[in-house]
Amino acid sequence: MLKAFFLSLFILSISSFANEAEVLTVDRVISNTVEFAFDNDKNEKPKQSDFELRNYIIMSNELGERWALLTVKNQATGNRILERTHLLALFANGERSNPTALKLNFTANEMKTVTVSFGENKFPILSISSGFN
Repeated sequence: MLKAFFLSLFILSISSFANEAEVLTVDRVISNTVEFAFDNDKNEKPKQSDFELRNYIIMSNELGERWALLTVKNQATGNRILERTHLLALFANGERSNPTALKLNFTANEMKTVTVSFGENKFPILSISSGFN
């Protein structure tokens, strides 16, 4: 009986440690004054759009998942759909990637905050850009 109790306690403690690796922590809040000069041989850019990226907070966990909390504003006078190709993350190794999935409806001049995944990566996200001019 005592052996079963300790075995249960051990299994419970292992599962709680595993969940800690999944918890997102804030890496940093980004200001617009930071510039990076990585080569962009593939000429990767976000698709042009009416979506202005107002601000963002980068998050990650110990599993290498990369996330961002984005505040985006539709600057158009009509309805628009924000899609994954409208945003592009720059990683610390110079790679670029769109969010894994994103499709969000906006009304004219609407602003929303949304959390998006950029998948798993060994390197942290340095910046995120939108196709807004």
